[in-house]
Amino acid sequence: MTVTVTSDVTSDATGDAHVVVPCPAGLDVRRTTGRLRRGTGDPTWSWAPDGIWHATRRGGDVVTLRLRPVPGGVRADAWGPGAEAALSDAPGLLGLQDDASGFAAHLHPVVARAHRTHGGVRLARGGDVWSTVVTAVLEQRVVGVDAHASWRRLVTRHGTAAPGPAPEGLRVAPPPRVWATLPVWEWRGAGVDAQRSDTVRRAAAVAHAFHADLTPAELARRLLTVRGIGPWTAAEVTSRALGDPDAVQVGDAHLPHLVGWALTGRRADDAGMLRLLSPWQGHRQRVLVLLQTTHLGRMPAYGPRARRALPLR
Repeated sequence: MTVTVTSDVTSDATGDAHVVVPCPAGLDVRRTTGRLRRGTGDPTWSWAPDGIWHATRRGGDVVTLRLRPVPGGVRADAWGPGAEAALSDAPGLLGLQDDASGFAAHLHPVVARAHRTHGGVRLARGGDVWSTVVTAVLEQRVVGVDAHASWRRLVTRHGTAAPGPAPEGLRVAPPPRVWATLPVWEWRGAGVDAQRSDTVRRAAAVAHAFHADLTPAELARRLLTVRGIGPWTAAEVTSRALGDPDAVQVGDAHLPHLVGWALTGRRADDAGMLRLLSPWQGHRQRVLVLLQTTHLGRMPAYGPRARRALPLR
């Protein structure tokens, strides 16, 4: 889908600049963008009565973005030096650059039903590759609630206040140079072990090579050259930062079981998950998102819950 966005910086917009993005009826903005938020306490996002707020970076520039529905679409207001760049990326953030052509939801009744029920959920293109790298590394080998707590503490302590009239506590995550120089006690105080903190520092040294105009395959290739980043982390980054429709998080502790249970009623391993997803080659991340949206929290428990150390990924 091609969406034309017109900027009007001289209007009565609240932001330094704003756009109105035409959107199709039924677009689920909250669920589409919500996949990018790392827990309900993520200091770079705020769900407020006057809209969805997001503090981010475009290049080296900070920006605050607010999304709110208006007749015919979504209005995006932006504050800060990165405003124009963020507004040009607004259609991607809303999932409007997500091309679902060729997606054969009908190949399995569970997928078809999920697509009918949640067809308004698109694959968002977050655009901030570096911050996505950090969050993905923090989520390696630990449960999500702990990774989200680490992200919240580190961004709150070392990020910068979001520009403009942002909700209280909204922060822009630090740039690579700050992550590269965080002292060890800051990492440990946030519950981040040496393996993950060292991986973030190694990635920060080559962060200039990770940018949003790369293809998912090329970004993944570059990420995999960093020691400590594997296929799971690369897929997390390409799926969230670039809206990669085919990314599969191989090595996840729970995703294969979710896919197996949803599609066959039985558990699956990584090989089984890839086999089950093969009919949707090119759209495997789309299937995963639909199954997570529909079935997450409903999957039966298999034995004791995993403790706070999951397989290396």
